[in-house]
Amino acid sequence: MLAGNQLRQYPVPTFPPPESEDVESWLWNQIKAEARRDAESEPALASYLYSTVLSHPSLARSISFHLANKLCSSTLLSTLLYDLFLHSFSSSPTLRSAVFADLLAARHRDPACVSFSHCLLNYKGFLAVQTHRVAHLLWAQDRRPLALALHSRVAEVFSVDIHPAARIGKGILLDHATGVVIGETAVVGNNVSMLHHVTLGGTGKIGGDRHPKIGDGVLIGAGATILGNVIIGEGAKIGAGSLVLIDVPPRTTAVGNPARLIGGREKPARHEDVPGESMDHTSFITEWSDYII
Repeated sequence: MLAGNQLRQYPVPTFPPPESEDVESWLWNQIKAEARRDAESEPALASYLYSTVLSHPSLARSISFHLANKLCSSTLLSTLLYDLFLHSFSSSPTLRSAVFADLLAARHRDPACVSFSHCLLNYKGFLAVQTHRVAHLLWAQDRRPLALALHSRVAEVFSVDIHPAARIGKGILLDHATGVVIGETAVVGNNVSMLHHVTLGGTGKIGGDRHPKIGDGVLIGAGATILGNVIIGEGAKIGAGSLVLIDVPPRTTAVGNPARLIGGREKPARHEDVPGESMDHTSFITEWSDYII
């Protein structure tokens, strides 16, 4: 039994799983084992963990049940939502593989993520993104009123506003997630990490392709705002609180309001790591010659 407010920290499992297991089976087994341990160590959660995880035969059913109960209302019934989510996850291997990648991203990149089951049950950024994936599928099927209803519920429940038309890759981490806004024509690549209060917005009321395009492996710091149909290159880093209005080259760091490239526009300093995976927010400071406190 854990004392006080201590959390049991499970070692991050080695990935990929053994060759004898596929990713889905391996990850689901990890989640169930974690839920069993938590139920044993904290009996007050036993019923909750049984109903959300341990009573289900698959991750698709577990996440469908959990999202349905999180997002239901007096007029949007949990049974309807459960059927909708389960059909979407069960019929789309692409959707399920994105769920697995997002779980792995949270577990490997966020030191506060103590287990896969913790992410599945408690990370509103993860839950918001999975709901968006279903809403985006509905949008592509021209079921737009239902997609927009899900969009509205996610904004109400999780304080995350992602338009159903926005295209989002896999391996996504919305760390803390509160206040994240992603506009209709935005595109977010694979293995992107962003903190709370990030805005990927437009610049006015003109329609068309008007939102940012975020490359693979990008890291976007807390409170950063990126406006317009600009391209943030692969592996770029956007510092916390920055305002970005023009393209950012790959493997460079932009910081400030308005944002400036570290090292200058002509020869910006380039980094070798993938910021979206390393989560390194501050190494650029050593190269920022006019940084003062």
